[in-house]
This record gives sequence, structure tokens and C-alpha cells, in this order.
Amino acid sequence: MRGPRLDDPDMPLRLLFDLWPDTARVFLSHRMMCFGCPIAPFHTVIDACAEYGLDEAIFRANLRMAVTG
Repeated sequence: MRGPRLDDPDMPLRLLFDLWPDTARVFLSHRMMCFGCPIAPFHTVIDACAEYGLDEAIFRANLRMAVTG
């Protein structure tokens, strides 16, 4: 059985932050209020990028860099 994947399009943000806490700084650097938001258990990276008008591919690359260093 495979574990969670950082690029899972269906992963809720709350789980993303729980599994990879370093990703929170990517959101904060874009002035996104997702970390700590009560909607985080329901929104995904796709939702957040759409809400803030960000390019999802670039944003996901930033998340990968935060996790891998």
C-alpha cells in the first residue's frame, strides 16, 4: 500500500500541513491564509490556487522544494 503523495490532487490542505509542515511557509510566503483556516480540511491545493489566482504547477513546484530542500 502506498502512502500519501505530495502531489495528490484530492489531498485536503489540513492533511498536507500535518504530513509536511514545511509547506505552510510556501502558503504564507504567498500571503495565503490557508494555514490555520477552518476550511483547510476541505480545500485542496487546486482550490487554494484558484482562490488566490496562482499558477498551480508553479505553486506545486514550490511545495516540492519546501519538502525536499
